[in-house]
Amino acid sequence: MTAHNHPDLALATPALAPFLPAAANDAAAPRRPVAVRIPAIRLFGLDLADITPDRAVAELLAPGRRRVAFLNAHCGNVMARDPDYAATLATADMVLPDGIGVELAARMTGRRFTANLNGTDLVPQVMAEAARRGLSVFLFGAAPGVARAAAQRLARDTPNLRIAGTRDGYEGARDTAAAIAEINASGADILLVAMGVPLQDCWLADHAHELSPRITMGVGALFDFLSGRVARAPLALRRMHMEWCWRLALEPRRLFGRYVTGNAAFLIRAARDALACGGTLGLKRRTLDLALAGGALLALGPLMLLIAVAIRLESPGPALFRQTRIGRDGRPFTVFKFRSMYRDAEARRAALLAGSDREGICFKARNDPRVTRMGRLLRRTSLDELPQILNILRGEMSVVGPRPALPEEVAAYPARARERLACRPGLTGLWQVSGRAELSFERMVEMDIAHARSASILLDLVVIALTFRALWTGRGAY
Repeated sequence: MTAHNHPDLALATPALAPFLPAAANDAAAPRRPVAVRIPAIRLFGLDLADITPDRAVAELLAPGRRRVAFLNAHCGNVMARDPDYAATLATADMVLPDGIGVELAARMTGRRFTANLNGTDLVPQVMAEAARRGLSVFLFGAAPGVARAAAQRLARDTPNLRIAGTRDGYEGARDTAAAIAEINASGADILLVAMGVPLQDCWLADHAHELSPRITMGVGALFDFLSGRVARAPLALRRMHMEWCWRLALEPRRLFGRYVTGNAAFLIRAARDALACGGTLGLKRRTLDLALAGGALLALGPLMLLIAVAIRLESPGPALFRQTRIGRDGRPFTVFKFRSMYRDAEARRAALLAGSDREGICFKARNDPRVTRMGRLLRRTSLDELPQILNILRGEMSVVGPRPALPEEVAAYPARARERLACRPGLTGLWQVSGRAELSFERMVEMDIAHARSASILLDLVVIALTFRALWTGRGAY
């Protein structure tokens, strides 16, 4: 289905000075101005929308004209060998991520899409909202009779949806002038074109100035799915497909044949694109994360089991503590820690805020009465953080990065502090190796921003090495 003045850190950590650049690089890569300013992830030179389906529907139907395209693995493969198609996608008002191939390509750069906006699921949602607003739709493309059958299905599934007309993509598409005249005469607000890539998107771009519908979308095989001409794979199979594609990315054979091979080729191209477009660091850091976290889990598994037993013996409740934290780009996730407090700790937090030993937003108390005896030992040695190995393996955290903050802390952030959210939070970082809780919130923010701007594998390795020294001294750990 087809459808985007850091501070001198040497003052805090002299050992890091040789590894830091003279100045942070604030220059952002040039981007083409877009009509709709929405969150996006940059892949293959395109800004792919990083939004929920509900917001996608709202953005698509917002006032104004827009040309919309979807990008899946097949589209990416075609784009790689067709510069005209690549240019067409680059000029679209919105490009939506469609399919597991694009999602995995984003993960190679250390990012995750909020949602997979595949056309088969999204277009019916668009049609439902269009019906509510009294908008009409014209279906153009596919084999004779397919567009009409698809329109009947949409009308049946979407009460009050106005079908302005249909036209097939064979004989009906031969006379371009006649096709455009019929589409415009229908008074349609939305035009769906299903002629496959690259034809559908290039056709829409070439005739954008002639078409009256204010919303135009290339939707690939959607009409075939809607008409029942092509059956869609069961949901369980589609979910399993992600793991299959990942395992077969470097050895594409059997199973789905050309389908999997196409996704594998797309993923290989995604890796090459990340390397060519400055994504080398992201790939290397993720590889480092997986290697270190995987090795640590194997080596420290028995110790973690003993810690869990000790926690349960001292106080009732689960050994693991789960808490919502804010990660990269402001997305919430569940962080794992060994429980170092009594079960009612969260309920007692508000009463202790006035006694924080730390200036600024983040709460920290040296003699926190909520901490258990075992918890004090875990905090002193930082062993309470070990379960975050799981967060690293899940891609929610990195080994090195800013510590993940609580939602209420992020809500109180000044504008500058929000730069901490530009990268994945880490198990360790400059703050941890430079004094931890002895540092002010403002100093922590400056250090995190500087590290994000000056990130390198060598710097990460130095921070990891210095982490062992910090664990030995226990400075700022309580």
